[in-house]
Amino acid sequence: MRAREAEARRLGAPSGIDFRFVPYDRISALLRRAVLVAEDDAFFQHGGLDWNEIGASARRDLERRSFVRGGSTITQQLARNLYLGEERTLTRKLKEIVLALRIERAVSKRRILELYLNLIEWGDGVYGAEAAAQHYFGTTADALSARQALLLASVIINPRRFSPLEPPPRIERRVRTIAGRMLRRGQLSEAEYRLAVGEPAPALEAGGGPAEPESAGAETPLGTEEADTDTAGVAAPGDSVRQAPAPPE
Repeated sequence: MRAREAEARRLGAPSGIDFRFVPYDRISALLRRAVLVAEDDAFFQHGGLDWNEIGASARRDLERRSFVRGGSTITQQLARNLYLGEERTLTRKLKEIVLALRIERAVSKRRILELYLNLIEWGDGVYGAEAAAQHYFGTTADALSARQALLLASVIINPRRFSPLEPPPRIERRVRTIAGRMLRRGQLSEAEYRLAVGEPAPALEAGGGPAEPESAGAETPLGTEEADTDTAGVAAPGDSVRQAPAPPE
């Protein structure tokens, strides 16, 4: 946020920062769950670092000879947003790891997720779930629909490039992937799944019950997608092969 304000001052433009902090319970449970699936599926299982993702990220970076792929947990991303800049260097990555471990020892998982969802950039100058909900959908963070929540979770890979109001095919694929996992885990109802992916409501069969839903698709790791190198937000670390428990309500 401070970096955005400094950038605006350099350009002689208004800062245009939209930031509205809200407590954990005033952020949609659908959004919280969708962000965990998209960004850090093992959040409630690790101690701040996901070594599987760090290893995958390191291998990709070595292959490309650059810091390209994501790999940061939500705690690491929070550390970066609070204390570090946006440069992609080994030194910054090491600082991020140390800070993430300290945050995990000092703060509860619930508080970490609350801070993350309030500080993440969701568009040019739009910070936090409440500001994003009002900016894009004219609603509050606790009143987001399934479609709105999953769109916001999906654009985190590059929130200044992708808009939840005009999602390109890449974002729609992410929405479907996240929605499919949430459906299989019981975190979305069938009706919410269909709303999220833009499908019509299920037709009633002769017996009066809904028809069988279509398959939500195979659980392809989100980590197979590279992080955008020009992202101004936080890069998606990919999807853990472990099934994370549902976050506390």
